[in-house]
Amino acid sequence: MADNKLDTNFTNRSLDTDFINKDLDTNTINSETPKMVELSIGGMTCSACSAAVERTTKKLPGVSSSSVNLTTNRATLEYLPSVIKLSEIKAAIDKAGYSATEIEGEKQADQEQERRDLEVRTMKRRVLVAAIFSSPVLYIALSHMIPQLKLPIPYFMGSHDFPLIFALVQFVLTIPVMLAGSRFFTVGLKTLVKGSPNMDTLVAIGTGSAFLYGIFATVKIYLGDFSFAQSLYFESAAVVITLVMLGKYLEAVSKGKTSEAIKKLMNLKPKTAIIIKNGIELEVNLDEVAVGDIVLVRPGSVIPVDGIIVEGMSSVDESMLTGESLPVEKQPGSTVTGGSINSEGLIRFRAEKVGADTALSKIIKLVQDAQGKKAPIAKLADIVSGYFVPIVLGIAAISAIAWAISGKDVNFVLTIFVSILVIACPCALGLATPTAIMVGTGKGAEMGILIKGGEALEATHKIRTVVLDKTGTITEGKPVLTDIRLYGELDEEETLTLCASAESGSEHPVARAIVESARNRGLRLIDPIGFKAVPGRGIDAMVKGSRILAGNIKLMKENTIDIVSSEKDALDLSLSGRTLMYVAVDGKLAALMAAADTVRPTSREAVSRLKDLGISVIMITGDNQNTAAVIAKEVGIERVLADVLPEDKASEVKKLQESGQKVAMVGDGINDAPALVQADIGMAIGTGTDVAVESADVVLMRGDLNEVASAIALSRATIRNIKQNLFWAFIYNLAGIPVAAGVLYIFGGPLLNPIIAGGAMAMSSVSVVSNALRLRRFKIKQN
Repeated sequence: MADNKLDTNFTNRSLDTDFINKDLDTNTINSETPKMVELSIGGMTCSACSAAVERTTKKLPGVSSSSVNLTTNRATLEYLPSVIKLSEIKAAIDKAGYSATEIEGEKQADQEQERRDLEVRTMKRRVLVAAIFSSPVLYIALSHMIPQLKLPIPYFMGSHDFPLIFALVQFVLTIPVMLAGSRFFTVGLKTLVKGSPNMDTLVAIGTGSAFLYGIFATVKIYLGDFSFAQSLYFESAAVVITLVMLGKYLEAVSKGKTSEAIKKLMNLKPKTAIIIKNGIELEVNLDEVAVGDIVLVRPGSVIPVDGIIVEGMSSVDESMLTGESLPVEKQPGSTVTGGSINSEGLIRFRAEKVGADTALSKIIKLVQDAQGKKAPIAKLADIVSGYFVPIVLGIAAISAIAWAISGKDVNFVLTIFVSILVIACPCALGLATPTAIMVGTGKGAEMGILIKGGEALEATHKIRTVVLDKTGTITEGKPVLTDIRLYGELDEEETLTLCASAESGSEHPVARAIVESARNRGLRLIDPIGFKAVPGRGIDAMVKGSRILAGNIKLMKENTIDIVSSEKDALDLSLSGRTLMYVAVDGKLAALMAAADTVRPTSREAVSRLKDLGISVIMITGDNQNTAAVIAKEVGIERVLADVLPEDKASEVKKLQESGQKVAMVGDGINDAPALVQADIGMAIGTGTDVAVESADVVLMRGDLNEVASAIALSRATIRNIKQNLFWAFIYNLAGIPVAAGVLYIFGGPLLNPIIAGGAMAMSSVSVVSNALRLRRFKIKQN
């Protein structure tokens, strides 16, 4: 019986979706797990497009969820294969006017990136073609529109003496521009027919009307009515298409950065690994490593997969994954993570997680998933365009028909129709957002704030909570020597000289901090003799005839060094978040040195400025609560999320979002990348890793946390400007429509000439651009 119901519903696709879903056997549906698929969607140009694809797929029976992301041009769907096939979903998307390709595996992701790169290069060529041909059209048109300019043109092209040549030259030059921008017409008109007009529709109707009227005027000139030489609108069509294409090209370039972040993460994986099989070392491809294999990693090599050490000791640099600058000591039984770097000793470990199960692969997946989710950004122009275009077309058609019925001739009727379309041309509507965004992002670049496109700029103004990663964001990300406690007969300078000399060959961050401190004091270092690195412990070397031991407490105990006198200092320094280094000279404890990751000079001021903007500030870190509390108190942060694992940062951000907060995440490490893309806005410190920078929506190029507040303030100013632009754009358009429809003519007034309609259109554009330029005077209010 269930099978019959399923077959009936499957064949009757035209039935209402709710009816089908209700009639499907609930046991069959509940027992089947929905399948998730990612599709690359082609042909989308604005949020109206992504909304159309989402509506189309959600209506399909068997599709339980659908989310379309315009930034990544991807759709993430869950569907029941027993109810609907993937080919049917693709066919429905194709029917809606877009294309769909399944994304599966890294190879296909690379092919998708190549396709996007080709599309960007093609757009660039089209913009250049449009600019080359639209420039002379504008020049020729201005020569007679503004005689005061006295622009020289050939005698045989004069609008008064040779009006037909004057019109034909503009017509011929405009054709390549129309062809270069043909996508606006193919996509815009197709979406109009489908009942979901977008910004392409507005551009197509506006420029198409101007171009068609230009052709009409040229025909009238050919028939002897030379007055139409003053009514050509080829320059409007050509220049508007060129400007909009330029904006689309810049948008595409910005969106292209998304997949580069994923590539950076993937590049952390080595191509091969060395495994031990029957006592023989074998180099195999990474995907050939299986759970249980014994993997060998030499000093300086990248650990290929996750596992547990079975032999050897070393310190492992996990900073590329965790963001923490200090290497982690490893010994038999310790876990190692793929993508981290083995610093010192040779180790062998048993592979526990391989392929998609490794921590690095999961971070990559988190970034991909977060990128596929849409931010709730309001696209005012696209929302309104769905109503604006049909209304304008309706008014134009009704007005033309009404005047025709009243007995007016074709010339009068066509003038009415074209005047309405020209005055309602979406030039200003199309320029309202991109001009403000261009000026706003340009101003941001001057201030050292790189904002990756309009969506990021728009979303930033809604931020009410900022989450700051500790290491490398609030702090410098590099330890410095902070304390030296002495216990022997040597003074501080001599102790520091001996220790720094012994540590001069070490790559340990704390050792480097000690050496740097000694050099900053002008101390003369001596080359050590018999330098020996003790993996997981420290170093053993001879300096000036004295044996120097420098390392952790394990090194001291293994060499029977009495450290009782340092216990209280060690406890106090540990509680204050310091990393300790014991120093013994000739078998006796000489000093306890401590290093810490210091707070950036601007961090406290930056937190204060964010609070002044009404922003809630939260610190997130993998450190323990005591260490985190010390840093938080120093910079004035009340709320701390401590002991957060790298892979859990994104989930902590998600929890904040689920509580209704608009969240910005600020970080600098690869481990921050999933959280950066999960947040409504990700902000990366420009001095951080490339992956963090490329995963973020906003990059703070100067590494100054004050730029977080500056970015939010700039975004708020820009969005206010955009709303003003949209308001005035509609006022200019809507106020002129009744006049263009002949309302004044009915009461004995003049009939609006298309030239005046074009003037009104130009004025609306000028006002929008002029208002946007005010952002160039934007200044940050300092405390």
